[in-house]
Amino acid sequence: MSEKLVEIVTGKVKKYHNDTVGHYKHLHKHPELSFEEENTSLYIEKQLQEWGVEYRNKIGGYGILACIKGSKPSSKTIALRADMDALPITEENDIDFKSKSEGVMHACGHDTHTASLLGAVKIINEMKDQFAGTILFIFQPGEEKHPGGASLMLKDGIFDTYKPDIIIGQHAYIDYPVGTVGFEPGTVMASADEVHIQITGNGGHGAIPQDLNDTVLAASQLVVAMQQVVSRRSNPFKPCVLSFGKFIANGATNIIPNMVTLAGSLRCMDEEERTKLKPIIRDIAIHTAKAYGCECHIEVYDGYPCTYNDEEVTRMAKTFAIEYLGEDKVRGLPKRMTAEDFGFFSQLYPTTFYRYGVIGNQKKCTGLHTPTFLIDEEALKTSVGTITYLALKYCQL
Repeated sequence: MSEKLVEIVTGKVKKYHNDTVGHYKHLHKHPELSFEEENTSLYIEKQLQEWGVEYRNKIGGYGILACIKGSKPSSKTIALRADMDALPITEENDIDFKSKSEGVMHACGHDTHTASLLGAVKIINEMKDQFAGTILFIFQPGEEKHPGGASLMLKDGIFDTYKPDIIIGQHAYIDYPVGTVGFEPGTVMASADEVHIQITGNGGHGAIPQDLNDTVLAASQLVVAMQQVVSRRSNPFKPCVLSFGKFIANGATNIIPNMVTLAGSLRCMDEEERTKLKPIIRDIAIHTAKAYGCECHIEVYDGYPCTYNDEEVTRMAKTFAIEYLGEDKVRGLPKRMTAEDFGFFSQLYPTTFYRYGVIGNQKKCTGLHTPTFLIDEEALKTSVGTITYLALKYCQL
């Protein structure tokens, strides 16, 4: 059964490859920012309508949930997820499908994710007689922007009618060549929370420090003091990163301002550490400011949770991927301190989030979130075929 399924899926992936590339180029040419994906969702709906696929729209904004049921009854339900949003970047690629939206670009591969999921829908819809159960397709808005489209779709009852046993997501990966995929069990991506701080005091002339509260010095010491959060207050076996990238003191060479603004991010690979460190950060900020005669207002905004790959689901998916691609094409993955709102799904359901290589022989692809990011289109064969095979294999008769 496995060999025959591999042959069928591979054949259909090749048959519809030009269609998939067409979806990719259309989406790349017409990118939309987070929570503004109206035309993208309409494009997806048009395809689903042409194929006669059941779907719900406007979930958590412009989110879509499509559903295909196999010809045989089964309680098995698997969900496949793709994000749709683009980034506020001006594209610099010299291509005929370059972004037509000024200052907006698909620089993180979400166009490839959506095109790949459309390719999977097309194939799976033609193979209803070869699987049992239900396959769901999540077209998700707003991955790149707080509070994350995944959280909004969940709040909007995306799974009220169909509840998945497992959820699978995939992402373009510039460190692996075309034709390869990578899986890793456990926590694979960090949580991401924002820290916003205002230090206030009576500013004044820099030459008369005894008559003022030095907000700049207080803020500087606060940044230094925050380094102990990771070095001395967190578990060294549970990685965390606390970084401050914004420091605004609108004074002058001889003027200490009344207020200094700081902003940074806390990233943790463990939810318990994440919960533990937030009040510690608040205490350090407040007491450091107080030591310099200043006041501190601090807000720690909850962002994305850790992305956790269920051990059993990941092992199963990796086994299926080896069947489809061959053992030499399936690798492990390094853990990352970046974040993904797929983590909201992974905190509630057994999930796995894997990556597929997009670097071709020319190795021209630059990094994610850069103005020259561009995949090798052959990668779409792997992304469509792998996620299609995983779903059909899970729901096989």
